[in-house]
Amino acid sequence: MATNPGYEYINALKKYHEARTTNEKLKALHEMLKTAPKHKGSENLLADIKSKIAKYKRTIEKEASQKKGASKFSLKKEGAATICLVGTTNSGKSTLLKKLTNANPEIAQYPFTTKKPEVGTLDYNGIKLQIIEIPSIVKNFRETKNGPAFLSIIRLSDLIVLMFNNIKEKKIIEEELYDIDVQRIIFKNQQNISDEIWSKLGLIKVYTKQPGKNKEYPPLALKKDSTVRELAEHVHKDFIKKFKFARIWGSSVKFNSQRVGMDHILEDNDIVELHAK
Repeated sequence: MATNPGYEYINALKKYHEARTTNEKLKALHEMLKTAPKHKGSENLLADIKSKIAKYKRTIEKEASQKKGASKFSLKKEGAATICLVGTTNSGKSTLLKKLTNANPEIAQYPFTTKKPEVGTLDYNGIKLQIIEIPSIVKNFRETKNGPAFLSIIRLSDLIVLMFNNIKEKKIIEEELYDIDVQRIIFKNQQNISDEIWSKLGLIKVYTKQPGKNKEYPPLALKKDSTVRELAEHVHKDFIKKFKFARIWGSSVKFNSQRVGMDHILEDNDIVELHAK
């Protein structure tokens, strides 16, 4: 900390620590540089601020270059949601990917086995979820050749599963993901990781059926608190125009086969029979 820092500098420092994006960090650093005390005792502080400004500028430039064209690591989002396995080297990412999905990544004891994103599909009770293993996170990850591209994949995901061997590695991951606002869970070798992933995604499974027939498989994935209207839109737009009523079997109704309208809120594992005029 600089000797006798003024209010403006302290305010800028607070903004820097609270900033969530690279641009916000950079803006706060410029403000810190402008308001920091200028004397011999503050030389180290000023040098540190300038070094951080240069670092974040390089990060922005790299991220911008990735956006100019399709990255060689760009991946098409598939399934109801995308989950990224993010962790340090030898933290078990490849083993977990193989356990959860149909992927067959290389698994070895030596570090940095994964060189590019590995993709698999988790079938959760009929709902397809895309699982992506990101190459190992290291200190100054965003400064590495492909770091910005990998971070872009993480930033576009719906959930991050954090994997590390100790608190020091956890801190490194958090520092590298400081500006990524995606919900996270920490993997602790739990047997029910699939259930935890599903619960954290905030989705529900809903089945449809035709009159006089059994429920259809696979189910549809909808956001929690979705209504019959949103299900109908998902099935076919004509159901909205010609909607008459729906019958529900499941926990969202008082009794099975109950008739409901389009604003009825659905719950997980509901079975819905849509009726048109």
